[in-house]
Amino acid sequence: MIDKIKDYIAEAEAFSTQNKEELEAFRIKFLGKKGILNDFFAEFKNVPNEQKKEFGQVINALKKAAEGKVAELQESFESREEAKGIYGDLTRPGEPFQVGSRHPISIVKNQIIDIFSTIGFNVSDGPEIEDDWHNFTALNLPEYHPARDMQDTFFIQTNPDILLRTHTSSVQVRYMEENKPPIRTISPGRVYRNEAVSSRSLCTFHQIEGLYIDKDVSFADLKQTLQYFTKEMFGKSRIRLRPSYFPFTEPSAEVDVYWGLKTEVDYRITKGTGWLEIMGCGMIDPNVLKNCNIDPAKYNGFAFGMGIERIALLMYQISDIRMLYENDVRFLEQFKSSI
Repeated sequence: MIDKIKDYIAEAEAFSTQNKEELEAFRIKFLGKKGILNDFFAEFKNVPNEQKKEFGQVINALKKAAEGKVAELQESFESREEAKGIYGDLTRPGEPFQVGSRHPISIVKNQIIDIFSTIGFNVSDGPEIEDDWHNFTALNLPEYHPARDMQDTFFIQTNPDILLRTHTSSVQVRYMEENKPPIRTISPGRVYRNEAVSSRSLCTFHQIEGLYIDKDVSFADLKQTLQYFTKEMFGKSRIRLRPSYFPFTEPSAEVDVYWGLKTEVDYRITKGTGWLEIMGCGMIDPNVLKNCNIDPAKYNGFAFGMGIERIALLMYQISDIRMLYENDVRFLEQFKSSI
């Protein structure tokens, strides 16, 4: 009899299942009112006195083995149900995440970078808090030069030599100081000017400026580069260059692209001419090269610059530049399909 009970103990300890019905059948078999344990307890009175102690011990061992196995498997089932309640059915498809959208300024900036990257321009960056040398003096704008008034500047009150950069040309100065020609780089970034806020201007905005320095660079190279850019960016290759003035380039020009007059919007944004100004450019002044320790007798080059917000307003027909900075989700969600 004792050996039979020990066999049941081994059976209980070895039992395993992933099915609740099988576990219930096991419980009834060993612990039910008509189960094996009750049968052995009923048999206890018929056991010889000298075997009662050992018989009672093995019955208790069987009871513990059966109860322990039932408790262990029930806990396992409950933990799985709890995990399923928390995480749901892990075999089902996940909940869709709401896809964000790029800001139109970022979209336009990335497009411009990609276009110039295909023709060998790298990307350079610099500090937004600049000194007078890199922002003005090195760019052929010495102290008290009247052209400084073209850019109403934010100066640091405690140190008049420190300011918020008014253009990313300061990045180009730093790049020329640290690198030898040939140089081919574009400098995107945020700039600051003390201007009145309106639908067309803000006191902070973004620029991308380009710089190319090598031997025997001509104005024709500049024009072809800009023509390639306008073709890739706007799908329009007809441009014109109007004489202008910038202290750090000579000769200088404003670049217009022929936008066309197909719609009422075209008439409005081009003021009925079909032509739209998009950037400034010119051949680098020899004094700028000297200030950056580049020999102007050996090297020359061109530079150009454009406002990213201005391009974004044109491309997406946005009527107010302030919309780009209000973080209105209804406005920004319109650009989900953009790159």
